[in-house]
Amino acid sequence: MNRECSIPSLKKKLLAEETLLVESNPTTNQRKPGWKAMPYILGNNTAERLANFGIQTNFIVYLMKVYNMDHVLAANIMNTWMAISNVVPLIGAFVADSYLGKFLTIAIASFASLIGLVILMLTAWVPQLHPTPCSIQQQQSGICNDHTDFQLWVLIFGLFWLSIGTGGIRPCSIPFAVDQFDLTTSEGRHGSSRFYNLYYTTQTLVMLINQTLLVYIEDSVSWTLGYGLFTMFMVVSIIIFFAGIRVYSYVQPEGSIFYNIAQVLVAARHKKHLHLPAFEDSEGAFYDPTFQNDLDGKLPLTKEFSCLNKAAIVVEENELTNDGSSKDPWRLCSIQQIEELKCMLKIIPIWVTSIIVFIPPGQLSIFSISQALKMDRNIGNFEIHAGSVSVITLIAIGIFLPFYDSVISPLLEKITKQEQGLTTLQRIGLGHGSAILSVVVAGLVEIRRRKLTISMGDSNGVAPMSVMWLAPQFLLIAFCHIFGTVGYTEFFNKESPNSMRSISNSLLCLNISVGSNLSTFIVNIVHSYTGKQGGSDWLDSDINKGRLEYFYFIIAGLAVLNLCYFIFCARKYCYKITSLKDKK
Repeated sequence: MNRECSIPSLKKKLLAEETLLVESNPTTNQRKPGWKAMPYILGNNTAERLANFGIQTNFIVYLMKVYNMDHVLAANIMNTWMAISNVVPLIGAFVADSYLGKFLTIAIASFASLIGLVILMLTAWVPQLHPTPCSIQQQQSGICNDHTDFQLWVLIFGLFWLSIGTGGIRPCSIPFAVDQFDLTTSEGRHGSSRFYNLYYTTQTLVMLINQTLLVYIEDSVSWTLGYGLFTMFMVVSIIIFFAGIRVYSYVQPEGSIFYNIAQVLVAARHKKHLHLPAFEDSEGAFYDPTFQNDLDGKLPLTKEFSCLNKAAIVVEENELTNDGSSKDPWRLCSIQQIEELKCMLKIIPIWVTSIIVFIPPGQLSIFSISQALKMDRNIGNFEIHAGSVSVITLIAIGIFLPFYDSVISPLLEKITKQEQGLTTLQRIGLGHGSAILSVVVAGLVEIRRRKLTISMGDSNGVAPMSVMWLAPQFLLIAFCHIFGTVGYTEFFNKESPNSMRSISNSLLCLNISVGSNLSTFIVNIVHSYTGKQGGSDWLDSDINKGRLEYFYFIIAGLAVLNLCYFIFCARKYCYKITSLKDKK
């Protein structure tokens, strides 16, 4: 899982030429800020996530309590908003990488999020923007005042601005942070790896605060105060972001990346009849101009997808201008253009595996609540809320992720002689294994819970079994995120071309959307098929009548197949190399 594939002679030539270029080019000798920029970026991210995650955490309850919506309509609005918010980052990433740059995209998106938060705060504060409050008894009797079309459209308008903000911030925040590190040095690569771990540690703490303190403020104090706090967090986020404007390192956009991809495909097709020169005779045969913008992103020619290499073959001297540039980029492309396309093609199979690996954690977060409701939730005189059991995952991530980064990773590095101890694909593999074990353990716990319910359960169907039996599956979910989520994030950002890093990062948003739809499809199939066979529905609303463990084992089987596919792809994968990757 740690191969690098390139043409050796060309790599040596590029290394020699570019070393001289680095020494003579003052712009490439400028040091990147590294950790000096992180207080601004992490502060901005933390405050922004407190605002946006805070809205999402309890939004269905807000729709039902403040807008008097039924559960179905509220769920449909929430699902539609989340689906759009996970697709829009693809557009935001394209705009950032091609035209605006990451900094300007984040800045514009931050103000868009602020507008959306202000509108949602007004829907809670201004009486004319939401229906008359309704008691629980009135809701049950169906005599509540419904929301007007105007009130609904104001709400949707606020969500629209929030989606625009998400589309710009989510795909660019991590790549912008990575741009601050010099990835051609060991120090820079270590710094970026530590950033990923710190990023997800702070994200976990943010989710913990949102699920406890801020939800309490919304439910028990005031929705206006809660949404007002979210708006204030966003203002703080913007202030912190702009405070680092003199510190940041900026990577300039290079125009439409899809335009460059199309040029490679057209040029390769036009020259498909040509024969590739032997590697030892390839010097001067390919168009390889000096890479001016970001030298640490210079990519040497590789053997993979060799048919694309034909796009860079210089057939005649008249294909070049007097200054050595290509006369017609639709007939002659640079090695850099070709290798950037190859990077994205190599990433796609690994991205496919990221869709299914997060289905087990997603399903456990839903159905474990049903398990908890039918278990003993008392610890002494304190009763644990069924939905709060998942906090175990957040606490585990918040504790173990920094411990892994500061203790385990350096120890593994000494043993394996590998930077960071394990490669990104090896860590992702551990995430896959943790996901599989989580649903297997959940199924075994469900078998025991159901047996105890049948033999010793009370009149409410509650088993004499502590809810803490669910802790192991939530701990395994934490390991899935620690190794899988962090690993995939680092992999996409490191293995993508510098000019396409935001688009690559947006794939993480897209896999959430695709995975959610796939999960819904699996649940509907299991629910409809098992309910029509004369037996009990595996996913019956009464968990004691269903066979939830069978559903868990099906998910585990699907995850095992996905792991096999991942191993197949990982063994064939060649890590991206740059001409100055080992610069000191």
